[in-house]
Amino acid sequence: MSTPDLTATAPPRTLDISRTPRVPFARLVAVEWRKMLDTRGGFWLMAITALLLAGTIAIVLLVVALDDEASVSANDLSQILSIPLSLLLPVFPILAVTSEWSQRTGLVTFSLEPHRLRVLGAKLGAVVLFAFATIALAVVLGAITNPIGAVLGDYDVRWNLEAGTLVMTVVSQLLYFLMAFGLAMVLLSTPAAIAVFYVVAIMLPIMVYSILYFAFDWAQSLIPWIDLSYAFTPFVDGFSGVDGLDVARLLVAAGIWIVVPMVLGARRVLASEPK
Repeated sequence: MSTPDLTATAPPRTLDISRTPRVPFARLVAVEWRKMLDTRGGFWLMAITALLLAGTIAIVLLVVALDDEASVSANDLSQILSIPLSLLLPVFPILAVTSEWSQRTGLVTFSLEPHRLRVLGAKLGAVVLFAFATIALAVVLGAITNPIGAVLGDYDVRWNLEAGTLVMTVVSQLLYFLMAFGLAMVLLSTPAAIAVFYVVAIMLPIMVYSILYFAFDWAQSLIPWIDLSYAFTPFVDGFSGVDGLDVARLLVAAGIWIVVPMVLGARRVLASEPK
């Protein structure tokens, strides 16, 4: 007597997830924030940046103490302390994007959240929050250092940090973070994105554009349209003296180095297959 084949007649097992709620976007941002900072690479980047900040503060206080004519204000300190924060911290937006491919975590990430644009949006949200946090840190450290410098230099404390200058400092940090984020989306490789970013953001303006800018008249007209740092120069001290041409140059430069890479990078992220 033959045994009936029960597997042939059993109904197929299905898993209905149509009523399962989506992962909250705030949770995705929190996860991407932790993935960006709570790593060995993130720890050492933060540690080196902290050392640069401490060294910068020590140099400023030493100069104030030794030079009777030297003095710093809250505005000066916020600008000075934002420089070391801008040197290494743009690596974090790059790692936020490329880690899914370089660390091979994309299969897990895109399995838990299959909508890749939501993942990119969460990464972008974490990067924007991180940019605001870095400037807030610079302002706090400047507020602490300002009275100490006044005591060492024997001058009156100046709390002259204007709202326009603070806003432009935040915008500057945010622009470079978004630039690093967009380049990482296009390249999807940590070494390549870091190399291209530092060449475009630091080496070209200092080693190439500066020579051309002061040597040729055509360079003074062209470079502010294609380089983000030169385009942003009129906005460093706020909105005073800024005209429509300055705004147009900044928008064009931001379009070249932020908007275009993000559009191309989003198309590549959607089309590429993590392995």
